[in-house]
Amino acid sequence: MSDSQYFGESPEVASSPLDIDVALHDLRFVLRTDRGVFARGGLDTGTRFLLDQAPSLPATGNFLDLGCGSGPIALTMALRRPAARVWAVDVNSRARDLARFNADRAGSTNVEVCSPEAVPDTVAFDVIWSNPPIRIGKPALHELLLRWLPRLHPHGIAVLVVSKHLGSDSLARWLTEQGWPTDRLGSRAGYRLLRVAQP
Repeated sequence: MSDSQYFGESPEVASSPLDIDVALHDLRFVLRTDRGVFARGGLDTGTRFLLDQAPSLPATGNFLDLGCGSGPIALTMALRRPAARVWAVDVNSRARDLARFNADRAGSTNVEVCSPEAVPDTVAFDVIWSNPPIRIGKPALHELLLRWLPRLHPHGIAVLVVSKHLGSDSLARWLTEQGWPTDRLGSRAGYRLLRVAQP
């Protein structure tokens, strides 16, 4: 399947749902995955690294999972911080349906699943966590980040997990050049965990 199908509104491939068990150091939940949505059949290495190593979340606030896919990041945020409001955002309608189903099954009532256009302009985020869609290409990725990073609160941070092979180090340099201070929180299995702060 072409990577581009992950990033369209409606995947062309037929649905074939598959449930997986996700076990983190502090949580365990069942996640429904599907064809046409990133990481069907398993929690990908980069996302697991982010969920294992990202800084502790604030007790409350607005959190964003940018490019939520089936929702493992959003659901982890929601379960760790039930007093927060978690926005799970994706252009892919099948991904949104999965994220909504997974949140409902886990009993997480604090997850708001929506398309990018449906997020109110008035919402600012305390935290952004993302395994961003690197394969959409640099121009589209840069546009995506410059759309959402300015919506961080003044003391908010974004945490991005990016494969070194797919340009994590050059992305960190570019973000810094754009005025977004970026540092590396860690490296594992060919991935970098990047922290991006407000200018």
